[in-house]
Amino acid sequence: MSIDFNADEIFEMAEEIERNGARFYRKAAEGKEDTHSHQLLLDLAAMEDEHEKLFASMRKDLSKQERASDVFDPYNEAALYLRAMADGAVFNVKKDPSEDLTGSESMEDILRRAIGLEKDSIVFYLGMKEMVPERLGRPKVEAIIKEEMKHITDLNGALVELKRLK
Repeated sequence: MSIDFNADEIFEMAEEIERNGARFYRKAAEGKEDTHSHQLLLDLAAMEDEHEKLFASMRKDLSKQERASDVFDPYNEAALYLRAMADGAVFNVKKDPSEDLTGSESMEDILRRAIGLEKDSIVFYLGMKEMVPERLGRPKVEAIIKEEMKHITDLNGALVELKRLK
């Protein structure tokens, strides 16, 4: 038996991942005294906030069919499985990613780490996309992936700018 997930479940996890990402950037900003770095990290946190709002809006706009799952799952194991995958993949919802920050990281370290985490999130969503049938909202999951790819582009741009300023 294969397990199918619906877009609603994917968007729920996407919102949690974005909330954790925003916490990561805000904590990193606390450790930066120079105004430019501090503001850049706050801007990245705000971008995560916007992604969360976007995903919440996309989730709200899901059709009844996209919210439904045709899998017999009386113990909600499919959602638990999805959560377990997210917990071990990216911006672990049980562990605040900012806890790993010591405050001594350079901006380059933070940006590289953020790019890595965004890449991990894309891998997670690509895996989830394969579990979401077309009729249950696969195109919506593809929209999440496109948003995360844009975020990597933005982070890479910030990294290039940082190197240029050195």
